[in-house]
Amino acid sequence: MKKMIGFIGCGKMAQAMIEGMLKSELVLPAQITASASSDSTIVDVKKKYGINVTKTNVEVASKSNLLFLAVKPNLYAEVIEEIKQEVNDDTIIITIAAGISIDFMEKSFDKKVKVVRSMPNTPSLVGEGMSAICSNDMVTEIELAEVLSLFESFGKAEVIEEKLMDAIPAVSGSSPAYVYMFIEALADGAVLQGIPRQQAFKLAAQAVLGAAKMVLETGQHPGELKDAVCTPGGATIEAVTTLEKNKFRGTIISAMESCTAKSKGFSNN
Repeated sequence: MKKMIGFIGCGKMAQAMIEGMLKSELVLPAQITASASSDSTIVDVKKKYGINVTKTNVEVASKSNLLFLAVKPNLYAEVIEEIKQEVNDDTIIITIAAGISIDFMEKSFDKKVKVVRSMPNTPSLVGEGMSAICSNDMVTEIELAEVLSLFESFGKAEVIEEKLMDAIPAVSGSSPAYVYMFIEALADGAVLQGIPRQQAFKLAAQAVLGAAKMVLETGQHPGELKDAVCTPGGATIEAVTTLEKNKFRGTIISAMESCTAKSKGFSNN
């Protein structure tokens, strides 16, 4: 890819995406410019990734073909007001914040702009991200495919309808946090049985990774895969029964509902 890529904001999510892009070798460090407000972040990011880093959002906006707005939802209006006169007509503006709608973006820029709304997640850092994207009608199919290839450089990506975007944080954007808690709980249970902590983490994390790959690569329903592990009268079905008695699945769904409600609350704020 020969496009210039900009990041306004260079926090954890932006850095995960930048590292994923560079590891994939789809883009070179010289093609990426990011802005950060902290001197320490500027120094750290330059040293770590070798990209261009500045304190000036306008500089990033003016030179980017693909512009990621990687700031918190409540800062979008302020940032757009600052850069909207500097963004080129053919620049594709990509949001990564929960609750920021395409309609909000179009109204904030006061002109026709190419907008892609996205929701990536932090496993992008290790090339295993899961992103959902949608766009307005200013973005051509070729341009959307190009943006999709960028997201696929650090994981998997799906194009979905915008009306479903508020549900994405719960299922893939925020869900790594739930999975980390699950891995930690598995490790704690192993430590309780006498397994050393570092081995417990490795055993738990690899089991989760392997289970996820089984779902993706076999195409089987998770319930079928679960049933295949549960021999009649065995230890696994005993564990599954305990999870069901303690509302394991219901608790996860409730957490996702809370996440989605919060994401919707960010809309246009």
